[in-house]
Amino acid sequence: MSLFKSIWSVLVGIKDALVLLALLVFFAAIYMVMSGAPLGESRGGALLVSMDGVLVDQAEQTDPFAMLSGAQAPLPQVQVRDVVRAVKLAATDDDIQAVVLDLDSFMGGGQVVVSDVARALAEVRKAKKPVLAFATGYVDDGYALAAQASEIWMHPMGGVFLAGPGGSQPYFKGLLDRFGVKVHVYRAGRYKAFVEPYERADQSPEAREANQAVATALWSEWQALVSKARPKAQIDAYAANPVEGVAKANGSLAKAAQAAGLIDKLGDRTAFGRRVAEIAGGDEEIAPGDFNHSEIGAYLAANPTDTGGETIAVVHVSGDIVDGDAPAGMAGGETVAEMIRQSVADEGARALVLRVDSPGGSALASERIRLALEDVRKSKIPVVVSMGNVAASGGYWVAMAGDRIFAEPSTVTGSIGVFGMIPSFRKTLADYGVTSDGIKTTPLSGEPDILGGVGETADGLFQAGVEDIYRTFRSLVSTSRKLSPERAEAVAQGRVWAGGDARQLGLVDAFGSLDDAIAEAAKRAGIAAGDFHVVHVEPVPDLLSSLMAGPVAHMAQARLPADMPGRLAMFRQIELGARLREAALLAAGSGVQVRCLACPVRVPVQPGRSPFWFNRMID
Repeated sequence: MSLFKSIWSVLVGIKDALVLLALLVFFAAIYMVMSGAPLGESRGGALLVSMDGVLVDQAEQTDPFAMLSGAQAPLPQVQVRDVVRAVKLAATDDDIQAVVLDLDSFMGGGQVVVSDVARALAEVRKAKKPVLAFATGYVDDGYALAAQASEIWMHPMGGVFLAGPGGSQPYFKGLLDRFGVKVHVYRAGRYKAFVEPYERADQSPEAREANQAVATALWSEWQALVSKARPKAQIDAYAANPVEGVAKANGSLAKAAQAAGLIDKLGDRTAFGRRVAEIAGGDEEIAPGDFNHSEIGAYLAANPTDTGGETIAVVHVSGDIVDGDAPAGMAGGETVAEMIRQSVADEGARALVLRVDSPGGSALASERIRLALEDVRKSKIPVVVSMGNVAASGGYWVAMAGDRIFAEPSTVTGSIGVFGMIPSFRKTLADYGVTSDGIKTTPLSGEPDILGGVGETADGLFQAGVEDIYRTFRSLVSTSRKLSPERAEAVAQGRVWAGGDARQLGLVDAFGSLDDAIAEAAKRAGIAAGDFHVVHVEPVPDLLSSLMAGPVAHMAQARLPADMPGRLAMFRQIELGARLREAALLAAGSGVQVRCLACPVRVPVQPGRSPFWFNRMID
């Protein structure tokens, strides 16, 4: 009898859970219908650009079940194209008197997307409208945006922390040795450093040389961007020795930054709001420091994009390139190939722009995307590539299908190399008294043998396979970029390049933004300037994710620290978490990869889970 009661209790529990889920979906649907108008105020005055979270090319789709379970708190993400369009509209809108940047919770986004927003802000300044920025503390990306403002405000308890590119990377060789795990590494390319954390305790001289060159180039571009906007600021001196400046300011980080010309005004959020209200108006009865403003969501909805003229499609390859299908924020080979087909067949696009912001991933998925682009070109439709923060390894593989490739000087690209990794646990198991034995009919029976160790024949075949794909990669570079095989080999070898070097080496054609790539695509399609509209073709989220994206994602968002030490600590946690996830993925065996180690880490909207054995190792 007790058994039936237990079964009945389980069934009732399942029923209650399903009813609860149905109610959540129901109320989420009602919420979406009733909130047809976007959330946020629209009072004219100032355009309020709240940079809460990470600035990205394409926002990731969140997992509603993970959010409901409370297992993951997604980081907010802001699409750069939304910010750029809103800021450009504000520059010519008579109802907008100023643009306000709220950078208190800005978690960065990379120099290319920051530069995109900086150019849009320059149009506002050119239109003689003030741009005001506020944050409790500034770090590199946030300060690069704030530098474009006519007034930079900071909380008196804040500071400016200019770190520049660089930092440490975890190496797992000692840990793997301790647990008796042997990682079988197969690679082609002398500079292909992604495998080094699993076979070395530090970076190789080749990796150090390449990484330092890229970091130096990125830092120079950052300095140029900031110095152009604030020529009187003592950027170099402050970055080289901030402690000296703080000492001269009697220990005040805020006053040291102000003395160096990095900050214009010190004040809390209320004082800042009152300053904005002097320009845009406000109502102190609503709240101290209130000012009239329009938030981006409401502002864009009130100013929909033009849909006249011919169609130019933009397809995003954003995040890791993976096999099969994937949601927004990742580049599934089949998903992206279908969007490329859809842009021509369904959208009737006269030209296609591929926007790449990816460090690579699966070689097979990269080739699937490249072949889909080749099919479009065969139908006489021009394909132009626009590189974002990073278009390396697999990201470069897909870019080679373009008629013309645009990059920015601070784009990280190249990394033309191939690798694969397989772990084996023979010693790990032996330490616990577990052994393995069996029979073979050929040298490849049971391979790869992760229990007894990968055999010599399998090792040889796997290495040959990696080298074969590398030859294909190098041949594609030689053909598509019109380089001799010797020249292609010289720029390959898995080495990463900054955009400026890549242009000199012939890996990209020109410097330019996404807008420049779109203009080039229109020109190649014979479309007159202004006689087209742009459609961003993106993965369609599943119904549940669509219904719950608004209310649930808003409730579950991670808390972002406003103070400088807290934000810096979160940056480091995110970077370490990303490297640990990469280690878990690759050490579990993930096929032949064209992926870049030295590329900037894309901040994930949700952490994801690691294989069980790896979680045990890092507990």
